[in-house]
Amino acid sequence: MTEFLSADYWNERYLNNASQWDLGMVSPPLKKYIDQLLNKNLTILIPGAGNSYEAIYLMEQGFTNITVIDIAPTVIQLLKEKYPHQKSIQFIETDFFDWEGQYDLIIEQTFFCALDPLLRGNYVHHMASLLKPKGKLVGLLFNRTFEGGPPFGGDLQSYQDLFLPNFKFETIEPCHNSIAPRANSELFFIAVRKI
Repeated sequence: MTEFLSADYWNERYLNNASQWDLGMVSPPLKKYIDQLLNKNLTILIPGAGNSYEAIYLMEQGFTNITVIDIAPTVIQLLKEKYPHQKSIQFIETDFFDWEGQYDLIIEQTFFCALDPLLRGNYVHHMASLLKPKGKLVGLLFNRTFEGGPPFGGDLQSYQDLFLPNFKFETIEPCHNSIAPRANSELFFIAVRKI
């Protein structure tokens, strides 16, 4: 297990509020995507969800079958305490690579960029295994590089090369409604699992 995948590493970051990519709200591009979804019974997974702004927004919009997983026990415990009576979201402490299930939709929000780049091939393969046939992986990827990491960046070509064996892109393009600090540095994508 790499340092960037350990529960201790991420737990420490959350305890010290050291996740600089926490927006404090649902990401505008994902909010726009969620707002056009009509089927409130979709099975939805959000891995490495941190403070789960997207999950809470989904719940508030009437979605009924949301699963949030995170490796950091502090995050999951705080979410369970904050939302003790809701029935739409399962908050589960687990390692993404150990998780099994079948989903219509997986939302990617700063999980990919948090993983050691050596795990990216495993990420893509496991994401495909968690989706139903023609299920969708939707989210944001950084279209830039960083000194050190995490976060770890990338570019359009490297993402296309990485994802295409398992996914077909419906779209992957520069994001036009990012928050100001991320302007011109994000790609919005919709990737459909190949059968």
